[in-house]
Amino acid sequence: MTQHDSEAVDLVLVGAGIMSVTLAVLLKELDPGIRLEIVEQQESGAVESSNPWNNAGTGHAGLCELNYTPEGKDGTIDIAKAVHINTQFEVSKQFWAYLAGREGFGSPRDFINPVPHLSFVRGSKDIAYLKKRFEAITQHHAFADMTYSEDRATLAEWMPLMMPGRDPNEPIAATYAANGTDVNFGAVTNQMLGYLSKIGGVKVSYNQRVTGLARNAQGWKVDIKNTQSGGSREVQAGFVFLGAGGAALPLLQMSGIEEGRGFGGFPVSGQWLRCDNPEVVAQHQAKVYSLAAVGAPPMSVPHLDTRVVDGHKSLLFGPYAGFTTKFLKRGSFLDLPLSVRPGNIGPMLAVARDNMDLTRYLIKEVMQSMEDRLDTLRGFYPQAKAEDWRLEIAGQRVQIIKKDPKKGGILQFGTELVSAKDGSIAALLGASPGASVTVSIMLDLLERCFPEQYRSEAWSRKLEEIFPAREDVLKKDAVAYREVSTLSDKRLGLIS
Repeated sequence: MTQHDSEAVDLVLVGAGIMSVTLAVLLKELDPGIRLEIVEQQESGAVESSNPWNNAGTGHAGLCELNYTPEGKDGTIDIAKAVHINTQFEVSKQFWAYLAGREGFGSPRDFINPVPHLSFVRGSKDIAYLKKRFEAITQHHAFADMTYSEDRATLAEWMPLMMPGRDPNEPIAATYAANGTDVNFGAVTNQMLGYLSKIGGVKVSYNQRVTGLARNAQGWKVDIKNTQSGGSREVQAGFVFLGAGGAALPLLQMSGIEEGRGFGGFPVSGQWLRCDNPEVVAQHQAKVYSLAAVGAPPMSVPHLDTRVVDGHKSLLFGPYAGFTTKFLKRGSFLDLPLSVRPGNIGPMLAVARDNMDLTRYLIKEVMQSMEDRLDTLRGFYPQAKAEDWRLEIAGQRVQIIKKDPKKGGILQFGTELVSAKDGSIAALLGASPGASVTVSIMLDLLERCFPEQYRSEAWSRKLEEIFPAREDVLKKDAVAYREVSTLSDKRLGLIS
């Protein structure tokens, strides 16, 4: 994989967020001789999607997210997605637990903390769904310790902030999972960047923007512009990863690879209500998720969260969705119009036609006043006072629009890895639960883009050292799941 030109590296990774940085660490653990450069257009790492105030910080594990367990027309609950995301998060925990023992990585308690996960519903219809979900999901060993209650005294123990002032005749219920987590994805990204800085063969370049991608015999010529000085340079790379959040789509289009044709992006912005009043914050130690409004995207499921950022606890409630044409929080209003191509205009128009409920929902969200937002919060926390809460602007999320043979185009919530046939370039598109399952996504990338190395004895042996059990084993083997999860939790300081 080694190049010899002075302006050449084995890999260029675009974006210094959790995706690119995780891939960089994995590659350096598997092959210490690899030379790579991370290119970031902002002044530091984890500024956009990975920044702790740009996301909910939920360690997504299917414990509380009701949109991961849909109810079928026949009334059955499908738990497959929740199980899959749970085991993917366990793989992320194994990776972080491995790094926790490496010199230069730092303390895991600086980025991950135990915070119970609850699902909370109101009304007889939603209670019936939650009870069926509980009965279905606790049949799987990953969720066997979850508990369910409609008893108000029990609910008051689980979520003391949310019970006073509530109508005593209102039917309510919740499930409780003690093994939930709050994750500062910006902190873990920066700890990995610090770890990489002590390893040879890694260059991290800030205030640098990729302006061109051209395939050649050696791989890819990457044109890079310094956003401060205006100077330009070229870097030759055998492999390129586009892990730049919302900016990955324009970069994928810039590459011109056939596999990227037809993809479009639908940007959704977000806002939170944030509380830092220590008297209020002390009364809530949980992430409490409920059901999304009709027509709302899955990323808009309302939840009241304990957040731990830089050792300080706060509460977040939301998100409140919005719309902007920017693909990044610090992006340009021209991002969306400039992404329209002959190959994706059909799917984009089809999505606009088929998602009028979403359009109406976003218009309604954008038109909300602060009092409207507080009224929504009071459905969770009846005694919320306006003076305790302020508006926090969340990060941008670009949902995937892709071709569909039947509908013309579909809006896909989640993440998708797009790679060239020859494996020389890959891009990650989409949003939640991306950060929580980053490690699984990057392992999929390695298997897809580096197949020979991935199957080699050296890489296999190292992967087995880092990951005692992967998703398939964790799904099927209850004993292995318990052993591996407990070991990771101890190494991460989540249990004693």
